Amino acid sequence: MNSSHHPPRDRLLGPVELVAPTILGATLSHAGVTVRITEVEAYAGERDPASHAYRGETARNAVMFGPPGHLYVYFTYGMHHACNVVCGPAGVGTGALVRAGEVVDGCELARDRRGARVRERDLARGPGRLAQALGITLADGGADLFADGPARLVLDAYPPEFVATGPRVGVSLAADVPWRFWIAGDPYVSDYKRSPRAP
Repeated sequence: MNSSHHPPRDRLLGPVELVAPTILGATLSHAGVTVRITEVEAYAGERDPASHAYRGETARNAVMFGPPGHLYVYFTYGMHHACNVVCGPAGVGTGALVRAGEVVDGCELARDRRGARVRERDLARGPGRLAQALGITLADGGADLFADGPARLVLDAYPPEFVATGPRVGVSLAADVPWRFWIAGDPYVSDYKRSPRAP
């Protein structure tokens, strides 16, 4: 796919389960650190019981119902931030959770945020680690990833050819839906852990 013929935001307009794997290989930059995305999960709004948008729009998830290409950030387990790329047309509430990546620029800054003893492979391997390495917090929610702002997404013109798929991580509802996508064989993909609450 030639990105010069498809404006970046338009590439995010389709059904999230089709769009999410095309984000693989893209770079996400924020606050001096850039990560190459190796793993994502699709969440399909009101047709997906595992989605934050399943019960409709609220003040908390309103960004998901906006136009594609914005950053939806949430705080989880009382300790971690996680970031999502809003996908699909405005009003549908779908997004791709950025689960893991490789720090390709700003490694020392990422290490300052994550800890001096953290292995390079683990700097952004997992959604909480990735957000921490990038310095992303709730204050970044709603950021336009294609504008000249604090967070920027650059989609690869040629997404990876070898994409693996499997069940999502840490969800108790729709746990076996195979909407986790990762670059097959990439060492920067996170470990799979099924939710103990899943049936």
